[in-house]
Amino acid sequence: MENETTLQQTQKLAPTAIQAEDDDEEKITVVDFKMVTFSLAGKDYAIDIMKVKEIAKAGRFTYVPNSFSFVLGVYNLRGDIIPVVDLRLFFNIDIPEREDDKLENMIIVTVGEQTFGIVVDGIDKVVGIQKSTIQPPHPLFGDINIKYIYGVVESNNRLYILLDIDRIFGSKMAEQEEKNKEAYRRQAVRNISTFDEAPKPAALQQEKNPAPADEEYRFIVDGLKSLGKFYVTQVNEKFIRSRYTEWETERGKDKIQFQTAAESEEFLKPFWSQCTEQWWTKNLADNVYKLLPDNAAHQIVVWNPGCGKGFESYSLACLLKKRYPESKIRIYAHDIDLLNVSNAPLLTVPEPYASGWYAPYLTKKADGDFTFSQEIKDIVMFEYHDCVNTNALPVVDIIFARDVLSVLKPDAQNGLVSDFNEKLKGNGILMLGDHEVLPDTVRWTAKPVDALVLYSKK
Repeated sequence: MENETTLQQTQKLAPTAIQAEDDDEEKITVVDFKMVTFSLAGKDYAIDIMKVKEIAKAGRFTYVPNSFSFVLGVYNLRGDIIPVVDLRLFFNIDIPEREDDKLENMIIVTVGEQTFGIVVDGIDKVVGIQKSTIQPPHPLFGDINIKYIYGVVESNNRLYILLDIDRIFGSKMAEQEEKNKEAYRRQAVRNISTFDEAPKPAALQQEKNPAPADEEYRFIVDGLKSLGKFYVTQVNEKFIRSRYTEWETERGKDKIQFQTAAESEEFLKPFWSQCTEQWWTKNLADNVYKLLPDNAAHQIVVWNPGCGKGFESYSLACLLKKRYPESKIRIYAHDIDLLNVSNAPLLTVPEPYASGWYAPYLTKKADGDFTFSQEIKDIVMFEYHDCVNTNALPVVDIIFARDVLSVLKPDAQNGLVSDFNEKLKGNGILMLGDHEVLPDTVRWTAKPVDALVLYSKK
């Protein structure tokens, strides 16, 4: 990295900076909070030092097609590809035209397990304060939305706006994650017979003195998490319980536990929805078509998180064009795999799919390959984006998120479900994976059609 300065080097300067402040003002008896300070449009801002991994000067970010306007691109941080966000653009602060080779002041932050680079005007120093001196935020203290401000604090005659990085970049708080880890682990081993049933007192008692069968099931749950990056909650508990019974029959009681990632993949194979990462069959397309309600809106907006390689997004585009021929359709297709997002617009459709239900929406290239018509391509906007982070989307008519919740940690699942509720219009529809259910049955109504389930708000 060019001219990189680590956070550890910056922290070595902190005692001097803090001491200088103490010489000018009344001494701080206890420094229990440190923050990295920086400037945006002439104002002083700060971030909790515990969220900061390092600071750097960097440039030449790799452009990502169809990303949000405030995303400068991605950056190779010693082998890790991280997204880079310009905080000035995020907060709608005017900036001069950027020069391609200009080095930017960048703070590397971590939110949960995600790492981001944030570009600012200038990085100042590390300041130590008493946490009790942080005051609640007020709209007058900044030009940014108050929900992104953790508080304000005065130090050495300078007023700092302390940003809430978790709110800006994530849907979870690290502290809450730690508090909920044990609770979610316990929830995973409860035997919930239907998705809208609450855990019974007997199940709670069983956790204190688990029977051998529950101990074995717990090993399966832990194995799926560690080897398969799959998280068992009420969203998928019913299926996993059923699959566990099949697995025990197939393998025998002495070979239930996973030894390798391949075994966890084998266990999960029946879980994934129809035509996952494949072109859709006519049967699946027909069933989804049946679920789509009447909608005479001039524009229909769709959110497709976890779009993968683009098979699903383009299939949706064709189907929606057929169902709503007079409407302008826009699909926001998000994924955290940069390669998939970059290659999705280049997809070609092989035979026999090109002569099947996709045919009216394809065009033949000079080399004989079939690709989607420009009208269909214009419908889909592929974006490099993690759905658990801030989603700067308009309200949407349809959310298509098959199997996405199950590969997110429990608190991220809850955050995304809240996002669904916030982003979806009152008459909108939501579709999850074939074996996923919404845990919040109070605000949602389920409508099954064959193996598919459509959710709408009550």
